[in-house]
Amino acid sequence: MSDPTTPESTETAGRVIVLDVVGLQPRHIDADRTPTLETYFPNDRVTDLRPPFPAVTVPVQTTLATGRGPDAHGDVSSGEYDRERDAVAFWERDRDGRDRLWETASDEAGLTTGVLNFQHLIGTSADVAVTPSPIEDENNDILEMNCWTNPDGFYDDLREELHHFPLHNYWGPGANEEGSSWILAAAREAIDRFDPDLLWIYVPHLDYVGQSDGPSSDAFAAELETVDDLLADFLAFVSGTDRWDETALTLVSEYGFHDVDRPLFPNRALREAGLLETTADGDVDISVSDAFAMVDHQIAHVYANEGAVGAAREALAGLAGVDAVLDESGKAERGIDHPNAGDFVLVAEPNAWFQYYWWDDRANAPPYATEMDIHAKPGFDPCELFFGDEGLVSLDASKVSGSHGRVDESAVGCFGLGGPAAPALAGDGPVDATDVTPTLAELLGVEGALSMAFDGTSRLRQ
Repeated sequence: MSDPTTPESTETAGRVIVLDVVGLQPRHIDADRTPTLETYFPNDRVTDLRPPFPAVTVPVQTTLATGRGPDAHGDVSSGEYDRERDAVAFWERDRDGRDRLWETASDEAGLTTGVLNFQHLIGTSADVAVTPSPIEDENNDILEMNCWTNPDGFYDDLREELHHFPLHNYWGPGANEEGSSWILAAAREAIDRFDPDLLWIYVPHLDYVGQSDGPSSDAFAAELETVDDLLADFLAFVSGTDRWDETALTLVSEYGFHDVDRPLFPNRALREAGLLETTADGDVDISVSDAFAMVDHQIAHVYANEGAVGAAREALAGLAGVDAVLDESGKAERGIDHPNAGDFVLVAEPNAWFQYYWWDDRANAPPYATEMDIHAKPGFDPCELFFGDEGLVSLDASKVSGSHGRVDESAVGCFGLGGPAAPALAGDGPVDATDVTPTLAELLGVEGALSMAFDGTSRLRQ
């Protein structure tokens, strides 16, 4: 077995394993807190990763896996507003026409590819895929836990070996290391059964404490050790496999966190201005509203009817804690000038974040506000990480201590190469998120076989 601390310079790798460890930054990798990561990805093999704007899950994931920015691929938030239907949907699970590296490398270059727990996987052509897809009733209540997989029946095998995917530990008040542990165990099964040439693994564990307690907390420092322990078991397994000598490990993180102490409520301001309307049960009625804000951490896309944009901007002009209001030129400057983006976009100050609430009195909150109902809420709700006094989920936005979405030097992600088949990185500067897919394509030796157009470039030094 090769020494993981001494990567060799090779033209291509026979196998690439991507560890997508959300919330990890280069400064977190050291011999004391994360000795496993420091062993496989020493300091000279890791650099900053600059996420696209906004630095939230779906835009960053799509950029990492396509090599294109949000202005090209159109994922401008983890939610989507359908202007024709006047409807917002967060965390929809279908592929919906997206072509990522694992699809094109499988379809066009003949590689065996795999991906675990990325967003928008249902319908992917990756040879191996796993994504949570619980069976729900018309009220989005879970009737039975399930995962959508390639190949068909793979979840049945995983369930026999690992039991059901622990959905309630993957997100919500009970979120803990069990979700990441199950994903990494499923990755071992994927390697044992299919041994894909490219395997992309989403490891969400730090995302929970990054939001609940913030990146400067003792709790975050403690969970760095936990995620390192999880990766230690997985990497010990990988380094014992037959293809280890031809394996390149890639470490990516989608974003870093900001410490926050200030929730902002743009929809309250729009309602007070008479621009946002609600139904009898307290839900927002987008179809009859002149404006509303689809919030996602530190970003808020504001959509307004024709003629109401000026009134919406005026209603939000005095909202303390807003750092920037992006008009058409501002959206273009930040690479988010796409029809899916809001008519204008709010960016919070570093210590602030946007919550979707439009009510002041809890008695006027919609029924789903205190429930785990990620698809019904027209905005991302980190309060789902806390148990509530009046339901499963807290309505106390002051509990949230971490957020992301701004693209600041203090909240970059990370990129690293390790393992016996990993060449060195070219250049000393940060890797742009658009550079990741072209770098992986070159590492796999398939860049010339793919029809994908990249905004970024490979960062390998052979």
